Amino acid sequence: MITVRANFLPEQRFLPLRPVLQEHLTKVGNAVKPENFVSICDEVLLKLLKDTFERIGADEGSIWLIDHEKKALVATYNSGPNSEKIVGFELPLGEGIISLVVASENAFIENKVYKNAKHNKVLGEKLGKTTYAMIAVPLYFLNQVRGVISCVQLLDVLIKEGQAEPTGETPPGFKPADLNAVQTAAAVVRDLVDYRLLGTAVGWNRH
Repeated sequence: MITVRANFLPEQRFLPLRPVLQEHLTKVGNAVKPENFVSICDEVLLKLLKDTFERIGADEGSIWLIDHEKKALVATYNSGPNSEKIVGFELPLGEGIISLVVASENAFIENKVYKNAKHNKVLGEKLGKTTYAMIAVPLYFLNQVRGVISCVQLLDVLIKEGQAEPTGETPPGFKPADLNAVQTAAAVVRDLVDYRLLGTAVGWNRH
């Protein structure tokens, strides 16, 4: 079967309204905050993320959003058993690997990430666990980086500064294919959120 490329052109009657739509979408995007983000995510979106995290062997997966003041990244969703302790956690923007992903807009993958001097250990200390492996990718919607999707493999012990390697069984770590899976999921999340916000802007759906 020969694939024929679809060729759709903008409706000329809509073109004069483009600046108005863009202005309104900017307002809509600015109105999305860590505390209300999950309300625009349907069950399919959250299931996609959770299934992806489970498939690659992550213990926890989170969505982090930049807060309104652009001073912190806030955990607004978590897929794992520690979600009550993680959701709402604030990481100062500029600290930790997740902040670096926002600043650089580059994906990150590393095993034995607890050895990385840039890794912020505060959340791990709160949970009493050590982050063994991490994947973090930028989260975009409405043409801007708005936060990060991350997932981790954890050690059930807290390795403090200067301590030796953990003894016993350790997680398998993440592979490049796992990073690709999270990047694909992040792209789908972007498209679904864009569609939901565009639909809201033009009155296709209501929350």
